Amino acid sequence: MNPLNRRPLPTKPTSGTAKAVTPAQTPVGQAAAPVKSAPVAKAQQANRVADGFESNAARGTQAAAGLFGFGAKPDKVHDGQYLGAGGKTYPPTTPLSDIPAVTPKNNPNAKQTVLYVNGINTTKDAQANSLQAIADTTGARVIGIHNATEGMATDLVQCVKDKLDKGHNPAVDTVADTLYNEIKAGRDVHMLAHSQGGLITSRALGDVYRRLRVEDGMGKDDAQKLMGRISVETFGAAAMNYPDGPKYVHYVNRADPVPDLFGMGPVSDRWNPLVDGGKGSKTHHFNDFHLNPIASHHFESVYLNHRVPFDQARAGNFER
Repeated sequence: MNPLNRRPLPTKPTSGTAKAVTPAQTPVGQAAAPVKSAPVAKAQQANRVADGFESNAARGTQAAAGLFGFGAKPDKVHDGQYLGAGGKTYPPTTPLSDIPAVTPKNNPNAKQTVLYVNGINTTKDAQANSLQAIADTTGARVIGIHNATEGMATDLVQCVKDKLDKGHNPAVDTVADTLYNEIKAGRDVHMLAHSQGGLITSRALGDVYRRLRVEDGMGKDDAQKLMGRISVETFGAAAMNYPDGPKYVHYVNRADPVPDLFGMGPVSDRWNPLVDGGKGSKTHHFNDFHLNPIASHHFESVYLNHRVPFDQARAGNFER
């Protein structure tokens, strides 16, 4: 397509001065014991109730924090930054050649480099785990472009803005600048993207195309030809449209509600006029059902298990 268009209660009474008890007093003391123990038992019971309430309140607070992002603010400082080996981040102005990439465990000297942009509700450390999984699966060096999380609700709002190509998303800027600079320097670049990461990549590719056309004055054919240096693999992406030029492979789990509802859909794009995976794209639809639909969207445990080498996928062969 053309993108122009959370106080405990006391458990026993405080003791006073001790007294000697005579045998005559013993029955009285024995009779008083149950009386004294009743307030203690009630206090202990109240304490347990308070503790249970406190625990439930804490769990509720944690859930709200996860939804609205109260505990995710520190991740925002990494938004749009490169993520390299050891979970270290680098400013987006850093040359790719200066970033130590994550390498396969069995091959620290891998040559090919791929870039990966994550989806929603993913912290920097979580993305770092994904980078290692990608490296071990593809045999390539991997550098991340971090799409920071501010909690599920805020992330979803950002997705809507990305869909409409509105608002500022630092990850979009970094992806776009990276792709533009690499192809203008005559270098090939390989992108992997999951969930919102696919939406970010789609938006960034549109920005690259417009820069080539408007800033560089390139014609449509020349701009698309130069963008042919870009290879893109998306996994459960939330984008429905991609600009022509790059080489695309899209992976869609039919049991995953994200691409089914907001992305490439559960059927071939040729049957859906609202969907365009990019000219010459290859889309692999598969079935990997989980009782929890969110589990069907998981990157490492679902999508990476269905990936095949890029050239093989481009040839339409998804046999593993």
